[in-house]
Amino acid sequence: MSSVLVDANAYTAVRTGHEGVLDRLGRANTVIMSSIVLGELQAGFQNGRRVEQNLEMLQRFLVLPQVRIADVTAETAEHYGRLMTKLRRAGTPLPTNDVWLAAQAVQAGAVILTFDKHFYMMPEVRVWPETTRRTKK
Repeated sequence: MSSVLVDANAYTAVRTGHEGVLDRLGRANTVIMSSIVLGELQAGFQNGRRVEQNLEMLQRFLVLPQVRIADVTAETAEHYGRLMTKLRRAGTPLPTNDVWLAAQAVQAGAVILTFDKHFYMMPEVRVWPETTRRTKK
């Protein structure tokens, strides 16, 4: 079973018709939209001029049969704590919301669809597009 978790920038890529993202979503059995990403999108929409249009398009995405919304749970918090600790010990603290997303992806066994390069520095996290991970020596 193939699961993907959609980052905010990947959702934007869906909206602009990015072929690679659309292809990857089309091959996924489950598309996970984090409640955290929903908050990021809401904040962006509220700062824009097309609030209603953006909300309507988001709602159409969320009701697709393969899409499910992931909330933060106690299990997510355990993954978050482990990831954040590893990142701090490695001297690579990252944006808090992104560590939460990584924790949700690990919890679900999902690949994160994102264009944020710092996800490649997170242990245990699978990222699309796949590239060589950066490692510290």
